[in-house]
Amino acid sequence: MEKVKLAIPKGHLAEPTIKALEQAGYSISWREASYKPGINDPKIELKILRPQEIPMFVSEGLQDVGITGLDWLYETRADVEVLLNLEYSHVKLVLAIPKAWREITSLSDLLKAFAKMGKPLRVSTEYLNVSTDYLKRNPTYQRLYGDSDPLMITPWWRKGENEKVSLFLSFGATEAKPPDNADAIIDVIETGTTLEQNDLKPIETVMESTAILIANQNSLKNPEKREKIYDILTLLRGVVDGRKKLHIFVNVREENLQRLLESLPALRRPTISPLSEKGWYSVNTVIEKDRFLELLPALRNIAQGLVVYEPRQVLLLDEMNLGDKKG
Repeated sequence: MEKVKLAIPKGHLAEPTIKALEQAGYSISWREASYKPGINDPKIELKILRPQEIPMFVSEGLQDVGITGLDWLYETRADVEVLLNLEYSHVKLVLAIPKAWREITSLSDLLKAFAKMGKPLRVSTEYLNVSTDYLKRNPTYQRLYGDSDPLMITPWWRKGENEKVSLFLSFGATEAKPPDNADAIIDVIETGTTLEQNDLKPIETVMESTAILIANQNSLKNPEKREKIYDILTLLRGVVDGRKKLHIFVNVREENLQRLLESLPALRRPTISPLSEKGWYSVNTVIEKDRFLELLPALRNIAQGLVVYEPRQVLLLDEMNLGDKKG
């Protein structure tokens, strides 16, 4: 069959993406400066691309499947199928301004202040579309400027009719733009340290983003490619679910077995096995990690032995059955 083309991201998404793929059972290897790593699945072809580009390439069918950020999917407005929230690389896209502007604590405050001064508001960002949508949803922007689009300025074109609010395309180091080249920025933060170092403060969150798995819609209609894409989805979903689960093994006396089973919320049904010593049973099941401390008192009082493992993956294979989804 034709290989499934999987795009993986450069930048801050790269390391956790490789880690997730390896935890899923894939082995990734590449030569220095190569953008086509090797993978231990002969039916998959990897390509390293910028996360900004991946939604577009997947939408156009140049890649069958890809890992990118939710923020870039919203920015590019690409027509793709979102298969899975991978739940890593949590970031916030925020509106930030100089710390010295203590009286300004919201976008509405910022818009009113610049309108009162009669000065155009300059915003530097890599996210022109997301920023435009964010501004136009604001009630103060609507009151001042109606439905007009803010002016978007890039090296290649200018568009939008509202010259009172301008969005300047940034090519990185966005936090360095104020105060000379911008009054405010809309940029991604993880810890906020970079903003702090540049005397900026976040005043509103535009959106939150994580890594996501996306697929080309036509590739999903190809039976062979769809099977391989769902293999990738199944393994990565197993990694996501595995982070939230604990696999526990409990030894319990026969008289306590029923009480124990009533206390344990099993992933499906617990496995119960008699031990070599009469009157003893072993119970193993998968529980939610965040419920372990809640369940521990009951386990401690009922069970006579407990072993806890963190699973690499939890694969809910019945939920990934494609039999009813083809056609």
